[in-house]
Amino acid sequence: MTRTCLAVILAAGESTRMNSSMSKVLHPVGGRPMIAHVVESLVDAGISSVALVVGRDADQVTSAAKRGDIEISAFLQTERLGTGHAVLAAKEAIAKGYDDILVVFGDTPLITAAPLMVARKALAEGTDVVVIGFQTADPSGYGRLIVENGELQAIREQKDASEEEKRITYCNGGLMAINGKKALDLLGKIGNANVKGEYYLTDIVEIVRASGGTAIAVEAPEAELMGCNNRAELALIEAVWQKRRRHELMVSGVSMIAPETVFLAFDTEIGQDVMIEPNVVFGPGVTVESGAVIHAFSHLEGAHVSAGATVGPYARLRPGANLGRDSKVGNFCEVKKAQIGAGAKVNHLTYIGDAFVGEKTNIGAGTITCNYDGVNKHVTRIGANAFIGSNSSLVAPVSVGDGALVASGSVVTEDVPADAVAFGRARQEIKPGRAKILRERYQAEKAARKK
Repeated sequence: MTRTCLAVILAAGESTRMNSSMSKVLHPVGGRPMIAHVVESLVDAGISSVALVVGRDADQVTSAAKRGDIEISAFLQTERLGTGHAVLAAKEAIAKGYDDILVVFGDTPLITAAPLMVARKALAEGTDVVVIGFQTADPSGYGRLIVENGELQAIREQKDASEEEKRITYCNGGLMAINGKKALDLLGKIGNANVKGEYYLTDIVEIVRASGGTAIAVEAPEAELMGCNNRAELALIEAVWQKRRRHELMVSGVSMIAPETVFLAFDTEIGQDVMIEPNVVFGPGVTVESGAVIHAFSHLEGAHVSAGATVGPYARLRPGANLGRDSKVGNFCEVKKAQIGAGAKVNHLTYIGDAFVGEKTNIGAGTITCNYDGVNKHVTRIGANAFIGSNSSLVAPVSVGDGALVASGSVVTEDVPADAVAFGRARQEIKPGRAKILRERYQAEKAARKK
C-alpha cells in the first residue's frame, strides 16, 4: 500500500496475573519476546511507524520491540484509565497525520498480517473504523459485534447484552483500524460515564456512527486474536505457534516423524529433505541445510548443520557449532564453538569445544578437548584425515597435524606433527599373580570388618 500507517501497540499493562518479575509482553514465544512477533506482523502489513504505549519495564519493552527497518517511539502511560485512554497516550504520534491508524495489543503474538491488511483495505475504501473480530463456539465473556446490513452498529459487552445478543458468536478481538484523519477527533469524544470511570476504545464505534461515519467488522481466525494473561495461556499460545511453524516447514519439504514432539525457534531455518526424528529441540540461531538428519532427543542452539550431515541421537550442539557437509556428531556428544570439517566423525560420548576438526577426521569415543584452564578458553586444532583414539584428552592450546594418530587413552599436551603417532600415556605393566593376592587381601579385610 502507498498509504501511510501508524501502529499503536498497547503494552502498558501491569501483567499481574502472570505473577512474573518482568512485563508480560517480554515473555518468549518461539524463543523471542511476544511483542516482537506483533511488530513483525505489523511490518508485514506495511506499517510506517510504531507508537509503543509502555508502562512497566518500559526500556526493556521498547528494546524488545525495536527493528532496524521501522521507526518506534515509546509513550509512557502513567495511569490506567482504559483502552481509549491508553491509545491517547500516543496522541503526539497520531497527530502527525497518518492515513491509517492500527491499534493492537502487545500480548497477541499469533496475529498475522492478513487481517490487518484487510482492515487497512477497508479504510482505503472509505470506512472510518474497522474492528477485527472472530467467530467462536463459546462467546462467554467477550464483547459481541452487533452487525446489521454489513455495518457494525455497536460492540456490546456481555454484562450489557440482551439475551438475544448473548447468542451472537461474532466477538470483538480488540484490534482496530481507524481513519487517521479522524482518529484524534473520535478518540477525544470517548467518555468515561461508566461504573469504572474508564475510557473504552470500543465506544468509538457508536461515536463514529453518530457523527455520520461508517464502521464495519472484519473476521480473523480465533487463534490469531488469542491474548495472554497468565502462564497457562502462554503455554497454549506457544503450542499454537509451534504447530503453525511445524506445518509451514513440513509443507516446505521438511520431514518430521512425530511433529508434535519437535520444538522450533522463531528463526529456525531448515532446508528441503531434512529428516527430524522425535523429541528434538531447536533453540534460536539454528540453520539446517538440505538432506541433513537430526536424530531423536537432540538439542541444537546457535548451530549450523551443512547438507548431508547427521546429528544425534542424544546430541547437543551449542552456539558456534558448525558441522561441515556429510559430517557426523553422534550419540551423547556435545559440540560448542567448533568447526567440524566435511566428512568428519564425532561419534560417541565426546566433547568438542573451541576447536577446529579437519575433513574426514575421526574422533574416538570419550575424547575431550580440554579448552578451559579455569580462567581462559583455548583452541584445539586437528587436521584433516587424523585419527583421535578413544578416551583421549587434548589439552588446549594444542594442534594435531594432518593424518596424525593419537593413541587411545592419551593426554596430549604438545603439538603432534602431521602423519605422526602420539602416545600420551604410561607404559602398561603386567604383574603375574598379583590380582589373586589383592583379591584375597580385600576379602580378608572385609571379613574382619564384619566381626
